[in-house]
Amino acid sequence: MLSRTASALYWLGRYLERADFIARLVEATVRLDALSARPAGEAAWASALAVSYTDKAFAATGNPLTQAHVARFLTLDSTNPGSIIRCLEMARNNARAVRTALTREAWTAINRAWLLFHNRASTGGATATLNLVEQVKGETRGFEGAIHRMMRNEPTLLIQLGAAVERADNTARLVDVKYHLLLPKGEPVGGVVDRDQWTTILQTVSAVNAYRWVYNDGLKPRNVIDLLISRAELPRSLAACVEETVGLLSALAKRTGLQGEADRMARARMARLQKTRTSQIIVSGLHEYLGAFIAENAMLDAAIARQFRFG
Repeated sequence: MLSRTASALYWLGRYLERADFIARLVEATVRLDALSARPAGEAAWASALAVSYTDKAFAATGNPLTQAHVARFLTLDSTNPGSIIRCLEMARNNARAVRTALTREAWTAINRAWLLFHNRASTGGATATLNLVEQVKGETRGFEGAIHRMMRNEPTLLIQLGAAVERADNTARLVDVKYHLLLPKGEPVGGVVDRDQWTTILQTVSAVNAYRWVYNDGLKPRNVIDLLISRAELPRSLAACVEETVGLLSALAKRTGLQGEADRMARARMARLQKTRTSQIIVSGLHEYLGAFIAENAMLDAAIARQFRFG
């Protein structure tokens, strides 16, 4: 396989996973902003920008921190490299470059997702925004399903590897949202607003029911952190993403003979995570732990590019 083909497949997986995450992030923020207990307002949208690392870019626009402006920036703004429309455009370009490696169903899902934004100038109100991001999620799920029905060969494995690396990064950023999203003055830790914020994070990764199945003592921040970091049963947890990355790299090594730095880094990360306890993470600092994980994930991404000679 040509190096540029491998790169296109890997980044196809990353960009579609990123588009799905931004859609989930916008959905969660709309719902958090609309909570009847006490609207989160500017703090909620500021946190969405912080988690997506686009706060400085948005500030440069001069627009106020409102749902209309931030939602449009994260979904429709083609000048924002992290917006959904830009992610889908890049995914579509990569898919076109490797069109013969994809099934008709996989290509159609990408194209339909991209067409959702054709000639659209505004996300509309809260309901319209939720409808739009739900459609994006539907198409990305359709692509994921199509990939799982494709032959398990090098192209499929590279797409899934890109998605797993991106998903790990996104989950770490999502859990870190609680560092950025401060409680309103006078609101206690463990109070209604605090619980609403943690619940919204669970909703973003479709883990509300999973939480109830695993823990039976009510909503507790420590348990949410444990579920999203250490429980491999949850597909979007850090543990699950880390294990999946190791498995995909091993499968690619068997098919291509390319094994090296990335494999060693991925296995070492999995071994450390399996030994780490949630209580240790909380004591040492959740924000610091997640920041280190995100940095290590970026180094792994670079190692993968070197190992598979991305052009």
